[in-house]
Amino acid sequence: MTDDVDPPTTTPRPPRHQSLRIPPIGFAHRGARAHAPENTLEAFTLAVKLGASGLESDVYVTADGVAVLDHDGVIGGLFRRRPIGQLNRSELPSHIPALSELYETVGTELELSLDVKDPAAFEATVDAARQAGAEQKLWLCYPSIDQLTLWRHETSAILVDSPGRGSIDEGVERRAAKLAERGIDALNRPAKEWNAGQVALVHRFGRMALGWDAQQHREITGLIDMGIDGLYSDHVDRMTECFDSFF
Repeated sequence: MTDDVDPPTTTPRPPRHQSLRIPPIGFAHRGARAHAPENTLEAFTLAVKLGASGLESDVYVTADGVAVLDHDGVIGGLFRRRPIGQLNRSELPSHIPALSELYETVGTELELSLDVKDPAAFEATVDAARQAGAEQKLWLCYPSIDQLTLWRHETSAILVDSPGRGSIDEGVERRAAKLAERGIDALNRPAKEWNAGQVALVHRFGRMALGWDAQQHREITGLIDMGIDGLYSDHVDRMTECFDSFF
Protein backbone atom coordinates (compact mmCIF):
# COMPACT_ATOMS: atom_id res chain seq x y z
CA MET A 1 0.00 0.00 0.00
CA THR A 2 1.28 3.48 -0.88
CA ASP A 3 1.86 5.78 2.08
CA ASP A 4 -0.86 8.41 2.47
CA VAL A 5 1.43 11.38 3.07
CA ASP A 6 4.70 12.68 1.73
CA PRO A 7 7.83 11.50 3.57
CA PRO A 8 9.11 13.89 6.23
CA THR A 9 11.65 16.54 5.34
CA THR A 10 15.28 16.10 6.31
CA THR A 11 15.36 19.37 8.28
CA PRO A 12 15.08 18.49 11.99
CA ARG A 13 12.35 20.22 13.98
CA PRO A 14 11.45 19.81 17.64
CA PRO A 15 8.29 17.92 18.61
CA ARG A 16 5.43 19.98 20.03
CA HIS A 17 5.49 18.09 23.34
CA GLN A 18 8.50 16.72 25.17
CA SER A 19 8.85 13.02 25.85
CA LEU A 20 10.44 11.52 28.95
CA ARG A 21 12.77 9.57 26.65
CA ILE A 22 14.74 11.90 24.37
CA PRO A 23 14.73 10.73 21.69
CA PRO A 24 11.90 8.23 22.09
CA ILE A 25 12.60 4.59 21.30
CA GLY A 26 11.80 3.22 17.86
CA PHE A 27 10.94 -0.45 18.40
CA ALA A 28 11.08 -2.69 15.33
CA HIS A 29 7.89 -4.76 15.65
CA ARG A 30 8.81 -8.47 15.43
CA GLY A 31 12.06 -7.32 13.89
CA ALA A 32 11.95 -5.59 10.53
CA ARG A 33 8.65 -7.33 9.86
CA ALA A 34 7.84 -5.36 6.72
CA HIS A 35 11.19 -6.34 5.23
CA ALA A 36 11.96 -9.89 6.42
CA PRO A 37 10.24 -12.93 7.99
CA GLU A 38 8.98 -11.84 11.40
CA ASN A 39 10.60 -12.90 14.66
CA THR A 40 13.66 -14.37 12.92
CA LEU A 41 17.28 -13.52 13.52
CA GLU A 42 17.32 -12.23 9.94
CA ALA A 43 14.56 -9.74 10.72
CA PHE A 44 16.17 -8.55 13.95
CA THR A 45 19.57 -8.14 12.31
CA LEU A 46 18.04 -6.16 9.45
CA ALA A 47 16.15 -3.94 11.91
CA VAL A 48 19.45 -2.99 13.53
CA LYS A 49 20.96 -2.17 10.14
CA LEU A 50 17.95 -0.01 9.25
CA GLY A 51 18.43 2.09 12.37
CA ALA A 52 15.96 0.78 14.94
CA SER A 53 16.80 1.84 18.49
CA GLY A 54 14.76 -1.00 19.95
CA LEU A 55 13.52 -4.47 19.03
CA GLU A 56 10.16 -6.09 19.80
CA SER A 57 8.99 -9.68 19.91
CA ASP A 58 6.77 -12.17 21.76
CA VAL A 59 8.21 -14.63 24.25
CA TYR A 60 7.22 -18.14 25.31
CA VAL A 61 9.00 -20.83 27.31
CA THR A 62 9.65 -24.38 26.11
CA ALA A 63 9.03 -27.52 28.14
CA ASP A 64 12.74 -27.60 29.00
CA GLY A 65 12.79 -24.00 30.21
CA VAL A 66 14.15 -22.04 27.25
CA ALA A 67 12.75 -18.58 26.44
CA VAL A 68 12.01 -18.43 22.70
CA LEU A 69 10.61 -15.78 20.35
CA ASP A 70 7.45 -16.51 18.37
CA HIS A 71 4.12 -14.79 17.82
CA ASP A 72 1.52 -17.55 17.90
CA GLY A 73 3.18 -19.96 20.31
CA VAL A 74 1.80 -22.97 18.43
CA ILE A 75 3.83 -25.28 16.19
CA GLY A 76 2.74 -27.70 13.48
CA GLY A 77 0.13 -28.09 10.77
CA LEU A 78 -3.65 -28.01 11.00
CA PHE A 79 -4.04 -31.43 12.60
CA ARG A 80 -0.86 -31.59 14.67
CA ARG A 81 -0.63 -28.19 16.31
CA ARG A 82 1.10 -28.17 19.69
CA PRO A 83 1.86 -25.30 22.08
CA ILE A 84 5.49 -24.33 22.46
CA GLY A 85 5.18 -25.01 26.18
CA GLN A 86 4.71 -28.72 25.44
CA LEU A 87 7.83 -28.99 23.29
CA ASN A 88 11.54 -29.00 24.05
CA ARG A 89 13.80 -26.43 22.43
CA SER A 90 15.25 -29.09 20.11
CA GLU A 91 11.77 -29.88 18.74
CA LEU A 92 11.07 -26.35 17.47
CA PRO A 93 11.57 -25.23 13.86
CA SER A 94 14.99 -23.72 13.22
CA HIS A 95 13.59 -20.28 12.39
CA ILE A 96 12.37 -19.76 15.98
CA PRO A 97 15.25 -18.22 17.96
CA ALA A 98 15.94 -18.51 21.64
CA LEU A 99 16.19 -15.20 23.47
CA SER A 100 19.81 -16.00 24.28
CA GLU A 101 20.50 -16.40 20.55
CA LEU A 102 19.05 -12.98 19.86
CA TYR A 103 21.44 -11.43 22.36
CA GLU A 104 24.35 -13.37 20.86
CA THR A 105 23.44 -12.16 17.36
CA VAL A 106 22.62 -8.47 17.83
CA GLY A 107 24.24 -7.72 21.18
CA THR A 108 22.73 -5.90 24.14
CA GLU A 109 22.96 -2.23 23.20
CA LEU A 110 19.36 -1.88 21.97
CA GLU A 111 16.23 -1.78 24.11
CA LEU A 112 14.24 -5.02 23.84
CA SER A 113 10.47 -5.10 24.31
CA LEU A 114 8.84 -8.50 24.78
CA ASP A 115 5.16 -9.36 24.97
CA VAL A 116 5.00 -12.08 27.60
CA LYS A 117 2.36 -14.34 26.06
CA ASP A 118 2.58 -16.89 28.87
CA PRO A 119 3.35 -15.81 32.47
CA ALA A 120 5.31 -19.06 32.83
CA ALA A 121 7.90 -17.52 30.49
CA PHE A 122 8.76 -14.72 32.92
CA GLU A 123 11.51 -16.46 34.88
CA ALA A 124 13.33 -17.87 31.83
CA THR A 125 13.07 -14.50 30.07
CA VAL A 126 14.55 -12.53 32.93
CA ASP A 127 17.27 -15.16 33.46
CA ALA A 128 18.32 -14.91 29.81
CA ALA A 129 18.45 -11.12 30.00
CA ARG A 130 20.48 -11.23 33.23
CA GLN A 131 22.97 -13.68 31.80
CA ALA A 132 23.44 -11.36 28.83
CA GLY A 133 23.80 -8.32 31.12
CA ALA A 134 20.72 -6.75 29.51
CA GLU A 135 18.04 -6.73 32.23
CA GLN A 136 18.08 -2.92 32.48
CA LYS A 137 17.11 -2.66 28.78
CA LEU A 138 14.40 -5.32 28.91
CA TRP A 139 10.78 -4.13 28.57
CA LEU A 140 8.18 -6.70 29.62
CA CYS A 141 4.64 -6.10 28.33
CA TYR A 142 1.59 -7.79 29.83
CA PRO A 143 -2.16 -6.99 30.03
CA SER A 144 -2.64 -7.61 33.76
CA ILE A 145 -1.62 -4.94 36.27
CA ASP A 146 -1.86 -7.46 39.10
CA GLN A 147 0.62 -9.78 37.39
CA LEU A 148 2.96 -6.91 36.60
CA THR A 149 2.81 -5.89 40.27
CA LEU A 150 4.01 -9.33 41.31
CA TRP A 151 6.84 -9.16 38.79
CA ARG A 152 7.88 -5.74 40.08
CA HIS A 153 9.36 -7.45 43.15
CA GLU A 154 11.38 -9.88 41.04
CA THR A 155 13.06 -7.81 38.32
CA SER A 156 14.58 -4.45 37.55
CA ALA A 157 13.32 -4.71 33.96
CA ILE A 158 10.96 -2.02 32.67
CA LEU A 159 7.38 -3.21 33.15
CA VAL A 160 4.69 -2.17 30.69
CA ASP A 161 0.91 -2.28 31.08
CA SER A 162 -0.34 -3.34 27.64
CA PRO A 163 -4.13 -3.71 27.78
CA GLY A 164 -4.73 -4.09 24.04
CA ARG A 165 -7.28 -2.26 21.91
CA GLY A 166 -10.26 -0.38 23.25
CA SER A 167 -10.93 2.26 25.86
CA ILE A 168 -9.61 2.03 29.40
CA ASP A 169 -12.71 1.85 31.63
CA GLU A 170 -11.22 3.83 34.50
CA GLY A 171 -9.72 6.47 32.20
CA VAL A 172 -6.09 7.18 31.37
CA GLU A 173 -5.47 9.46 34.37
CA ARG A 174 -6.61 6.92 36.96
CA ARG A 175 -4.79 4.16 35.13
CA ALA A 176 -1.56 6.17 35.18
CA ALA A 177 -2.01 6.88 38.89
CA LYS A 178 -2.45 3.16 39.58
CA LEU A 179 0.67 2.33 37.57
CA ALA A 180 2.65 4.87 39.57
CA GLU A 181 1.40 3.42 42.87
CA ARG A 182 2.48 -0.06 41.86
CA GLY A 183 5.81 0.85 40.29
CA ILE A 184 4.81 -0.12 36.75
CA ASP A 185 6.79 1.99 34.33
CA ALA A 186 4.75 2.50 31.18
CA LEU A 187 1.37 2.32 29.47
CA ASN A 188 1.26 0.85 25.96
CA ARG A 189 -1.74 1.60 23.70
CA PRO A 190 -2.51 1.49 19.97
CA ALA A 191 -1.14 4.54 18.19
CA LYS A 192 -4.59 5.63 17.06
CA GLU A 193 -5.92 5.74 20.63
CA TRP A 194 -3.41 8.30 21.96
CA ASN A 195 -3.73 12.05 21.99
CA ALA A 196 -1.39 14.68 23.37
CA GLY A 197 -3.53 15.27 26.45
CA GLN A 198 -3.46 11.61 27.41
CA VAL A 199 0.30 11.40 26.94
CA ALA A 200 0.65 14.45 29.20
CA LEU A 201 -1.51 12.78 31.86
CA VAL A 202 0.70 9.69 31.85
CA HIS A 203 3.81 11.88 32.10
CA ARG A 204 2.30 13.76 35.05
CA PHE A 205 2.62 10.54 37.04
CA GLY A 206 6.15 9.91 35.83
CA ARG A 207 5.07 7.00 33.63
CA MET A 208 6.09 6.50 30.01
CA ALA A 209 3.63 6.38 27.11
CA LEU A 210 4.15 3.85 24.31
CA GLY A 211 2.25 3.58 21.02
CA TRP A 212 2.00 0.43 18.92
CA ASP A 213 0.92 -0.20 15.34
CA ALA A 214 2.35 3.05 13.99
CA GLN A 215 2.93 2.26 10.32
CA GLN A 216 2.58 5.41 8.21
CA HIS A 217 4.71 8.56 8.38
CA ARG A 218 1.72 10.56 9.59
CA GLU A 219 1.08 8.18 12.52
CA ILE A 220 4.73 8.07 13.52
CA THR A 221 5.33 11.82 13.37
CA GLY A 222 2.03 12.42 15.16
CA LEU A 223 3.12 10.27 18.08
CA ILE A 224 6.49 12.01 18.26
CA ASP A 225 4.73 15.39 18.28
CA MET A 226 2.55 14.22 21.20
CA GLY A 227 5.65 13.44 23.27
CA ILE A 228 5.42 9.64 23.04
CA ASP A 229 8.31 7.81 24.73
CA GLY A 230 8.46 4.83 22.41
CA LEU A 231 6.60 3.48 19.41
CA TYR A 232 6.35 0.19 17.54
CA SER A 233 6.36 -0.13 13.75
CA ASP A 234 6.74 -2.85 11.13
CA HIS A 235 8.37 -0.28 8.82
CA VAL A 236 11.76 0.46 10.32
CA ASP A 237 12.77 2.56 7.31
CA ARG A 238 9.80 4.92 7.75
CA MET A 239 10.33 5.06 11.49
CA THR A 240 13.98 5.99 11.04
CA GLU A 241 13.11 8.70 8.52
CA CYS A 242 10.64 10.25 10.92
CA PHE A 243 13.05 10.18 13.84
CA ASP A 244 15.69 11.82 11.67
CA SER A 245 13.26 14.66 10.91
CA PHE A 246 12.93 15.47 14.64
CA PHE A 247 16.27 14.62 16.24
